Amino acid sequence: MRYISTRGRAPALSFDEAMLTGLARDGGLYVPEDVPALSRDDIAALAGLSYEEAAFRVMRPFVGDAFTDAEFGDIIARAYAGFGHDARAPMVQLGPNHFLLELFHGPTLAFKDFAMQLIGQLFEAELTRRGERVTIVGATSGDTGSAAIEAFRGLDAVDVFILFPEGRVSDVQRRQMTTPVEANVHALAVKGDFDDCQAAVKDMFADFPFRDEVRLAAVNSINWARVLAQVVYYFTAAVSLGAPQRGVSFTVPTGNFGDVFAGYIARRMGLPIERLIVATNRNDILHRCLETGEYRTAGVSPTISPSMDIQVSSNFERALFDVYDRDGRAVAQLMDELKAAGGFAVSQGALGRLRDIFGSGRASEDETRATITRAASRMGETLCPHTAVGVKVAEEQGIGATPMVTLATAHPAKFPDAVEAATGTRPPLPDRMADLFERPERVTSVTKDLHSIEAIIRERIQT
Repeated sequence: MRYISTRGRAPALSFDEAMLTGLARDGGLYVPEDVPALSRDDIAALAGLSYEEAAFRVMRPFVGDAFTDAEFGDIIARAYAGFGHDARAPMVQLGPNHFLLELFHGPTLAFKDFAMQLIGQLFEAELTRRGERVTIVGATSGDTGSAAIEAFRGLDAVDVFILFPEGRVSDVQRRQMTTPVEANVHALAVKGDFDDCQAAVKDMFADFPFRDEVRLAAVNSINWARVLAQVVYYFTAAVSLGAPQRGVSFTVPTGNFGDVFAGYIARRMGLPIERLIVATNRNDILHRCLETGEYRTAGVSPTISPSMDIQVSSNFERALFDVYDRDGRAVAQLMDELKAAGGFAVSQGALGRLRDIFGSGRASEDETRATITRAASRMGETLCPHTAVGVKVAEEQGIGATPMVTLATAHPAKFPDAVEAATGTRPPLPDRMADLFERPERVTSVTKDLHSIEAIIRERIQT
């Protein structure tokens, strides 16, 4: 299994090389050269398996010879051992043919744990084998950062620096990043928005002397291993609802397009997904693009669903690569236009292909609050604001004969103020996090200046 860059000017890499490299040296994102297919019998055989067993079967074709079967099985087992639900990704029913896929039972109460816990174990295994050390730098709109710090804290072969927009994440999200005491993890509060954080990370990867000096690696959703881990729960959810004999649709609250792109990969592998619905808040660049063909940034507006407050959705590049017939030069040109002019127009042919795969919708702040209120009173479910965006859009798109699964991306207790305002009840943190607000914080406030951030990283990495 080989991985190629979406911009076509970087060498093909193996799974382990692509994982450790993260962002290609031409600025592109790695994707598999070919997407392996699972037969209908392969998919049917997932029924009744544990989550770990299903994860092994779904991901194994992508790993190649990077790990033996025994090594990869052990890595998966360690990754999910700390989850708070034996099913890992259980489902509940919201209404007729509408289901909620609970992805918040991991250590940091968000769907990012499925990928980050796995990638932490993959990194540790591969770096220990190589006798090497890397510096991980990531940008977060809230959940990726806490999941990364939780996955890598205390590991010997890794230093972790997480950039988050100061004042634009929830108190729970911030404290999950700023309260770990391990010396190898660092939370950097950037005076700006998420797109500023993400731009700084990409610029660091383009600064090749710095990148090589500190052995830079990425665990944002630009890292292919992150996307791969998220493919699994599409299979487990669909099979539990009758796949492959029955089609299933998914609605995915998304900002950076990584989670919904994982659904697209599942579809490419043969899972009978009828509709993939992109659900956005008022930072609706993805919805506007799918509606109009224009991908154009318009500034980030803070919302009660902060993990979706994004205007530059990195993983959208992977989808563009496919709908532009894997023409790296065409994708590179679009990305150059985005950087220079703040946007680009998708060609009619490519737009048609996107619309064949993805639907979309958006939820305003009032609609999000109203959905949280109604879910609590009519469905008996307490939703986080991001999940509420998904539920509203799923209902708006219509729940028909095909089961619709909305992804519940975070525990409501991560956003207690918004949930309490909508329901009158403050959702409690799980017992294992009950003392979160009593723990001392450790955080560094920084400007979005690239050289200042690089200087902090140079100063603090362990050698």
